[in-house]
Amino acid sequence: METILAFAQSNALIISTAILILAYVFIATEKIPKVTIALVGASLTLLLGLLGQNQKIAGNFDPAYFINYVDFNVIFLLVSMMIIVSIATRSGMFTWVATEMLRRTKGHPKTTLFCLALFTAIASAFLDNVTTVILIMPITFVIAEKLDINPIPFLIVEILASNIGGTATLIGDPPNIIIGSAAGLSFMDFINELTGIVALILLVVTGVMIFSFRKMMKTTPERMAEVANLDNSNSIKDKALMIRSLSVLLLVILGFVTHDITHIQTSVCAMAGASFLLLFEKPGDILTDVEWSTIFFFIGLFIIIGGFEHAGGIEIMAKWLIDITHGSQTLASMVILWGSGILSGIIDNIPYTATMTPMISEIATKMGSEFVQPLWWSLSLGACLGGNMTIIGAAANVIVSETSAAKGHPIEFMKFLKYGVSAMLLSLLMSSAYIYLRFLVH
Repeated sequence: METILAFAQSNALIISTAILILAYVFIATEKIPKVTIALVGASLTLLLGLLGQNQKIAGNFDPAYFINYVDFNVIFLLVSMMIIVSIATRSGMFTWVATEMLRRTKGHPKTTLFCLALFTAIASAFLDNVTTVILIMPITFVIAEKLDINPIPFLIVEILASNIGGTATLIGDPPNIIIGSAAGLSFMDFINELTGIVALILLVVTGVMIFSFRKMMKTTPERMAEVANLDNSNSIKDKALMIRSLSVLLLVILGFVTHDITHIQTSVCAMAGASFLLLFEKPGDILTDVEWSTIFFFIGLFIIIGGFEHAGGIEIMAKWLIDITHGSQTLASMVILWGSGILSGIIDNIPYTATMTPMISEIATKMGSEFVQPLWWSLSLGACLGGNMTIIGAAANVIVSETSAAKGHPIEFMKFLKYGVSAMLLSLLMSSAYIYLRFLVH
């Protein structure tokens, strides 16, 4: 066994690279649950001593070695926000808001589609994308049935809007949580730098989609009246819970916004809010709603990437990017933006982002923190918006696709690709212009 460990540690870069690549490949095939892949890879990384613990016996190591590589700010922020959203959802608050908004459109198909996109994007900025589409889909199917319209255009636009909206804030999409923690970016940094361009992208992409689906957006006055008269009186299941959870959510967001003044970590704000809400609930019931597979996927992933980083792989990648761009800030920003956008449409954007963040941090040590500022925003925009390219580009896409198919309205891969690629290209072109004008024109 000592011989195996000695061999592994003397060839750490090759073995850690192999583990990372194999993890990517198996995640992309979707044949094995990604949490299983991440934990197997993490176990191999620890057993073989790839985090530099100089172990003599398999599994004999100081926990501090791997704890240092797991970003617990990300982990606790994710768990806490999942708890808050789970409790708030039980009150019926989000269903009421969506239904009320749709009633006010008077059943006009194009206006309804725009409002659905707007609600989905705003919700995705503060909730995770999967939760958002799960909340909006039942209403979408009711609307489509009452208007006698194919729900697929609505669902495609909601997918696009969820990924676009999630780009706007620190907590909107897991890649942003990873980037924010690695780069030391606050909630307000994301609001200040990304909200404007994300809003513009949303308006343009939604407008293009409404135009593309215009021939399918036709119904009768009678059908429109049915939507205008939707009963929303029973949407709120627990008014006291709604007031309590909404108050906590607003206070948590206030904590995020005032981070630069209070210097309280976002994860601590979220944990405080989640803990308070759990005082009034049965923790066992709520904790079952936490996506533990996602949490352990993150932990496993951080350990795998930690092994690759310790072996020098991240430093090599950083040097390679500097070399191919000849130290050009503009070229490096565009390579990261477009590379992230295309790759995130093919592979999961979470492991991709988790791999890229230490690379950009390494570039910062070589070129300075000012050099990498546009690189962080390029990574965020590319990784989040790239998920719109394919039907498997993000978890929300897959959830909508599977639910739609179960309802008898399958969204074919190639059909979605037609609209997804258009949306992604538009988004990345606008992002390129923004990054260049905002950060690179001196």
